[in-house]
Amino acid sequence: MHQLQSCDAARGDGSDLLWKEFFKDPSKWWDNRSSKRSPKQPDFKHKLTKEPLWVDSRKNPSWVKDELYRLGFSVEQCIGAARGADAFSPSLIWACCKNKDLMTGSRIHHELQRRGLLDSNYSDALVTMYAKCGELQKARALLDRNKSSSVIPWTALIGSYARQGEGQNALDCFEQMQYEGVCPDVVTYMGILKACSVIGAIDKGKHIHDEISRQGLLEHNVALGGALVDMYAKCGALPQAQSVLEKLPSRNLIAWNALIGGYAQKGQGQKALDCYEQMQGEGIPPNAVTYVCILKACAVMRAINKGKEFHDEISRYGLLEHSIVLGGALVDMYAKCGALSQAHSVLDNLPSPNLVSWNALIGGYAQDGQGQQALDCFEQMQHAGILPDPVTYVCSLKACAAIGAIDKGKQIHDEILMRGLLDHNTLLGNALVDMYAKCGDLLRARSMLEKLPSRNVISWSALIAGYAQKGQGQQALECYKQMQQEGIVPDAVTYVSILKSCAVMRAIDKGKQVHKEILRQGLLEHSVVLGGALVDMYAKCGALLQAQSVLKNLPFCDVATWNALITEYAQNDEGQKALECYEQMQQKGTRPDAVTYVGILKACAVIGAIGKGKQIHDEISRQGLLEHNIVLGGALVDMYAKCGALSQAQSVLDKLPARNVVLWNMLITGYAKEGQGEQALECFEQMQLDGILPDIVTFRCLLNLCSHLGLLEKGQELFDSMGATYDLNPDIDCLTCMVDLLGRAGHLVKATEVIQQMPVLANSVTFISLLGACRKLLDVNVGTWAFEQAIELDNHDGAVYIIMANIYAAAGMPEKAKDIEAMRIKNKG
Repeated sequence: MHQLQSCDAARGDGSDLLWKEFFKDPSKWWDNRSSKRSPKQPDFKHKLTKEPLWVDSRKNPSWVKDELYRLGFSVEQCIGAARGADAFSPSLIWACCKNKDLMTGSRIHHELQRRGLLDSNYSDALVTMYAKCGELQKARALLDRNKSSSVIPWTALIGSYARQGEGQNALDCFEQMQYEGVCPDVVTYMGILKACSVIGAIDKGKHIHDEISRQGLLEHNVALGGALVDMYAKCGALPQAQSVLEKLPSRNLIAWNALIGGYAQKGQGQKALDCYEQMQGEGIPPNAVTYVCILKACAVMRAINKGKEFHDEISRYGLLEHSIVLGGALVDMYAKCGALSQAHSVLDNLPSPNLVSWNALIGGYAQDGQGQQALDCFEQMQHAGILPDPVTYVCSLKACAAIGAIDKGKQIHDEILMRGLLDHNTLLGNALVDMYAKCGDLLRARSMLEKLPSRNVISWSALIAGYAQKGQGQQALECYKQMQQEGIVPDAVTYVSILKSCAVMRAIDKGKQVHKEILRQGLLEHSVVLGGALVDMYAKCGALLQAQSVLKNLPFCDVATWNALITEYAQNDEGQKALECYEQMQQKGTRPDAVTYVGILKACAVIGAIGKGKQIHDEISRQGLLEHNIVLGGALVDMYAKCGALSQAQSVLDKLPARNVVLWNMLITGYAKEGQGEQALECFEQMQLDGILPDIVTFRCLLNLCSHLGLLEKGQELFDSMGATYDLNPDIDCLTCMVDLLGRAGHLVKATEVIQQMPVLANSVTFISLLGACRKLLDVNVGTWAFEQAIELDNHDGAVYIIMANIYAAAGMPEKAKDIEAMRIKNKG
């Protein structure tokens, strides 16, 4: 103690001037704090004059400890050995507030309470400190205990509530502040406007706007104007936001950014771009925030060329080096515009890509159906040491669903469970249900849904869609019923899957019931896809008039809706109706796509409208669609073949970039129907030279051809080659063709042997074919055997009795013929 007092005596009274010199330029003083071994040694010593300074001297002026704290000294060094109120000035607490030093501020609070020194000055500073440090409950409790007449602590708490997304608490605090008679200032209004924007409280925001206008605060405060614009924009009231901005006496970048961001957020990309142009016209240069908003607008509009222009500007200004968020916005813009290689390139060149950037790229690949690339990015991100968040997992699960990567999906599921992310994240649970459903594991999808802590319409819709996709309509309808029992209202996505299930099951009555529900909810006004699903359901159920009526009454319909009707008309052999729909569709300004052309070519084939078919062919060629669409090429070959224009069918097939067995079968069938056996067999040879193996349909067609042309030797050769050369087992149609071929050639015993050796059960068509040959050759014995076999299969088939009676009659056995006729009458169905 004696030593300390001696030190104080040595320090003198000139410390005020010395400290001022110290704070002017601390570099002129030696810092001895880490090396001093005794309190007698000074903490600082001037390098030239050797003047000493002690941090803990009782003779230091009161302002020194605040300045020392500002420079980063600990509270013990700042407070030192001093006692009483002078040890803690409010400025020290404000310094804690500025540096967000919650620990030091809390210790000062505790010391003030212990010493009974807590008055309003300290209380205001402490409330502000706690608020700025995020301890909102402590700040509120302290403010409630020590009612303050100063606007500062109230404003600090309101602003902090708003920043932490607790908008309602901010509004409550504002109400209490006014009740206490404290008048808000500009900063208070800015905080409360932010709170309104956080919770979408536009009515309260308008009320605040009125107060601000009455006080004339907007005339001299640009920042407040920006806060108003931001509030209206974030509440979705963009016309009001624009109106406020236009009336401001001067506009700054913050106000423009708020409006541009609002338009981009609401998907109004063009208006965001217009605002950007207007802002530049006023000479206000954009910053990183502006570019983030404007890139979002480009993404919304898929305006990749404009996005590239902004990318060039950003690169010129060197903004990517200092803004991770901007890098993420660029990746997101390219990804949403489908330019995934450019998105990947941007990410690769970022100095430090963050989670948001990776999520944008992974999500872009998943959305584009490039599941493997998305999963590769997911792996790269983890190797870079970045921990996935729920958004990453949702995108990665979508990627697994796109490519059916169920094993990877299960691995991701395990990661999610290990991190406990499913407990409070319905979005993640829904993604898991969707992944399992799309991968076809409906048992796991159902199990996943049942384990979710809360289920919503998205969860159920994912499962219902999975059942519908697998053709399990009844299970889809049961899920639909259970979902409604849980009080969950179906949406357009649910109804699309349910209508698909009704179409699969031909459950038109259920489909009509669902149609009524859709009309009650008014969903057709906003969903093109739903309208198409309704048309498709009625069409697939054979109710084509109702399908056409639904289409006619839709507020708008896309090409898929028209395709559903055109395709079903063609499938039902109503080719003319299909052509009429096609004409109406074009009159409505809807451009046909490849699916339309496939349907309309089928319609042309049905009614033999080769002229219309040629016209469609010309349209397809002009658009270059044949280069990448083998199905469309097949439809053209089929149309020409069915219309008998076989040379044109052959020409189309020869020009296709790729040919498959289906296309060759169409041409072979066309030649066979026209009786051009030689050309059909040439196609068979050419197909094999192309490296394409025949299938069962090929042999069915060729054997039928050989049967009708009496080409026994060729037919036998083809039949024998099925198993020996191509490892194909003849089906019942091929076997029947062979029976018919042998029968027509008079080889009834061999025909009978073929039937007896069949690996499959013969049908009535097989026996009728043999009976026909027996009638021609008047072979009663084989005919009787074939007759007995046929009526054992179906004793109601009148054709069998008639042929057998004719055999007996032609063989001079009228009594037997009468007996057969009597049997026919007796067994008539």
